[in-house]
Amino acid sequence: MEASAEVNQRIARITAHLHPSNLQMEENSSLRAANCRAKGGAPGFKVAILGAAGGIGQPLAMLMKINPLVSVLHLYDVVNSPGVTADISHMDTGAVVRGFLGQPQLESALTGMDLVIIPAGVPRKPGMTRDDLFNINAGIVKTLCEGIAKCCPNAIVNLISNPVNSTVPIAAEVFKKSGTYDPKRLLGVTMLDVVRANTFVAEVLGLDPREVDVPVVGGHSGVTILPLLSQVKPPCTLTKEESEYLTNRIQNGGTEVVEAKAGAGSATLSMAYAAVKFADACLRGLRGDAGVVECAFVASQVTELPFFATKVRLGRTGAEEIYQLGPLNEYERVGLEKAKKELAGSIQKGISFIWK
Repeated sequence: MEASAEVNQRIARITAHLHPSNLQMEENSSLRAANCRAKGGAPGFKVAILGAAGGIGQPLAMLMKINPLVSVLHLYDVVNSPGVTADISHMDTGAVVRGFLGQPQLESALTGMDLVIIPAGVPRKPGMTRDDLFNINAGIVKTLCEGIAKCCPNAIVNLISNPVNSTVPIAAEVFKKSGTYDPKRLLGVTMLDVVRANTFVAEVLGLDPREVDVPVVGGHSGVTILPLLSQVKPPCTLTKEESEYLTNRIQNGGTEVVEAKAGAGSATLSMAYAAVKFADACLRGLRGDAGVVECAFVASQVTELPFFATKVRLGRTGAEEIYQLGPLNEYERVGLEKAKKELAGSIQKGISFIWK
């Protein structure tokens, strides 16, 4: 009899997942929605990916489905999200996956989320100017952040959409307008610069990249990306030529991939990996783990600029502590001035977009 009862319970549980309205909700039922595994019963955090069907979004969604800290994974996009959701939902990991398609479902995708990751946007196409690209992606970020402000104002936001140097200020202005802005909860993802720096420095030093930690500060494009090679762990001495080679390669890592793909896209896979590495750090911070420190582009008083990427300590409320730059060598001091000059214009461009 016990075996039969267990079989019936399993059938009811599957039915409940496929047809939630069929779930028997009598007082004595052991299959309440809260007990039904298919309803999202794993302990963990609720994560939404906005732009989940894109080049970054798909591998990002797959990697987040594997993360044991995720209990519910919401995949939103304006196209193709049902297919990506169906595909990823078959993976036998703990997170329950739900898909959301188009603007009318944005609010449902965001309600109750702990972490929102935004890789949404369009890649630059032939004949498109940087201003064309900026205006399209800025508009997308604005719309998505308005949804966050309304539906999950306390969520941690990981912003990947380029240009990050401008989209983070755009998001901040949207949240300010809605009265929900908490600078600790808005994080521009610069982790790909750190991942590249760790990899390239490890190659030069003949080390395992997992043992190398390179702080990368400033912003997330071109000369605004400033690897602090004098602060590499484990401590090492690089020649001037090595420092220049590495700085140049880290700053132009994106171009290296675009050229290698020869018109077939940009850095999507390594970006998804870096985004997941950063999201995992945010979730560990939310869980209350001590000593979670990563680089991110945040509201900052480290320089005279309103936003700047440095190491931050992640906790239950986001970026709970922002670290100073530390000692810089002459090469880095010159690089810092170049980075700040470029960054100032990018930040202002983002702010102006909202108030134009």
